[in-house]
Amino acid sequence: MAASEAKEINLEAMEFKPEFIEGKVDWKGRTAVKNKHGGTRTSLLILTAFGFENMATLALAVNLVTYFNEVMHYELADAANQLTNYMGVSYILSIVMATLADTFVGRFNTVLIAGFLEFSGLALLTAQSHYPQLKPPICNVFDPTSHCEKLSGGNAALLSIALYMLAAGASGVKAALPSHGADQFDEKDPKEAKQMSSFFNLLLLAVCVGGAVSITLIVWIQDNRGWDWGFGISTIAMFLGVVIFAAGLPMYRIQVVQGSTAIIEILQVYVAAIRNRKLKLPENPEDLYEINGDKEAAVEAEFLPHRDTFRFLDKAAIQKTSASEFETQNQQCPNPWKLCRVTQVENAKIILGVIPIFCCTIIMTLCLAQLQTFSIQQGLTMDTKITNSFNIPPASLPIIPILFMIVLIPLYDRFFVPFLRKFTGIPTGITHLQRIGVGLILSSISMAVAAILEVKRKGVARDRDMLDAIPVVQPLPITTFWLSFQYFIFGIADMFTYVGLLEFFYSEAPKGLKAISTCFLWCSMALGYFFSTVLVKIVNVATKGTTRSGGWLAGNNINRNHLNLFYWLLSILSLVNFFIYLFVATRYKYRPQSHNISDEKNNKTHEMREY
Repeated sequence: MAASEAKEINLEAMEFKPEFIEGKVDWKGRTAVKNKHGGTRTSLLILTAFGFENMATLALAVNLVTYFNEVMHYELADAANQLTNYMGVSYILSIVMATLADTFVGRFNTVLIAGFLEFSGLALLTAQSHYPQLKPPICNVFDPTSHCEKLSGGNAALLSIALYMLAAGASGVKAALPSHGADQFDEKDPKEAKQMSSFFNLLLLAVCVGGAVSITLIVWIQDNRGWDWGFGISTIAMFLGVVIFAAGLPMYRIQVVQGSTAIIEILQVYVAAIRNRKLKLPENPEDLYEINGDKEAAVEAEFLPHRDTFRFLDKAAIQKTSASEFETQNQQCPNPWKLCRVTQVENAKIILGVIPIFCCTIIMTLCLAQLQTFSIQQGLTMDTKITNSFNIPPASLPIIPILFMIVLIPLYDRFFVPFLRKFTGIPTGITHLQRIGVGLILSSISMAVAAILEVKRKGVARDRDMLDAIPVVQPLPITTFWLSFQYFIFGIADMFTYVGLLEFFYSEAPKGLKAISTCFLWCSMALGYFFSTVLVKIVNVATKGTTRSGGWLAGNNINRNHLNLFYWLLSILSLVNFFIYLFVATRYKYRPQSHNISDEKNNKTHEMREY
């Protein structure tokens, strides 16, 4: 009897023995436990924090052009460029922030520091918009006879400091928060792999919910109660986001800081390949250098099989002696700048392979930049009345696709993906590349629709002799909801392409580049914003002598401009880009499944216990 009870106790102990997660620790540095740390419940705090961050900042993306133009007295094109430069910096800095997160600071700490910077930048914007001595005197920039004083000197410096503190903070949150959220799931556990896919969809949902509040409530406050009140509410929202994120610390799975960056390992492959460029590749890929799986150093190492792609990089793994002689002569690790592991070379191949995909997504953000700048200015000239007593702010127009996305994202995740999964056998329903492609073609359609609707809007202005009408004060007799078509189509494109990119880069990235991988999306967006600035200037210079306004997009009077032609240009460029993407995507090979020696040992131990 005692023996059977002891046996039952031992079986219960084995059944409830905690399952530890390799490479993840809790806030005290102890190995994370699967049922105690991470998972869907914990990720909800991260999603909520991201929602508050977007509530604080999305209103800036859609309404700062109006602030720069009407309050700081920048010309319309300069105001648009100010915004796209700020947005570009906020995205491009994410690479630096992700490198710091992976190498020195850690993802959790990076989000906290970045959140404080973002909070401080919003507080400075609040102060500048509140005190008259920190901004130019009030003036009507739409009156051709007025000579409005443009922001300059120390006040211009203060605006730049606030904007770029905000940009640095936003870049840190974008770099570390999505990857920290994905860290709460184990890719090798089939159940948690599906949960991680849902997390990326819910990440966009959090953006939409936070954004919906931002571009309705906060934009309305900015336009009707004052910019200081709007920026102040954003500051409070950012503070709440940081507090909620920090509250989850005891429950998080925290990725161990690497101490060395995988970017250096990628560079080592190129340096070693150049050094060995004159060596002949062996006929058998097994003759290339790889550490022995039985060595102690290989216990936590990642292993990838050799692939016959980008063979010139294989020269980084050429051994000048046989494998057995090499092991005898070199008890210590070889110089990684002269000889690299096959897995290291394969990781470099993966990064090189995703670059064409990355380049094909840049133009989509270039289109997005126009919806955040010139489309808002279109709305300012139109009838924004919903009822006799309420007008919708033009900057709130993106609420239409956002509301659709709030409905569509759960439907896509809970019904559409499981339905497709039955036919394709793919956990995400369709491949990441297919999802990205759908978004790219929709962005081209969105710009074509925008061009058609701009012709209709200008036609109303011309027919009613209102080409010189003052925006807002003298609205055109055409409802601003006509612009919802271009916003709606682009919103659906967002759902497919941007979430698809996040999943694609995270799943394809090497183990040491998970945080940096999500920054490929942000860098793609950064380049899109920068190219928008460049393209606007190029178009204005190229069309200066062919239009009365001095360029398609010159001046403050959008009714005299040729925005429709600019939209057609973007639509054609997007269509050409889509066909290039098809060529690249059909030739892309997904990375093979990696494995760890420690994983194999754990699996054998688990099998022995089950037996």
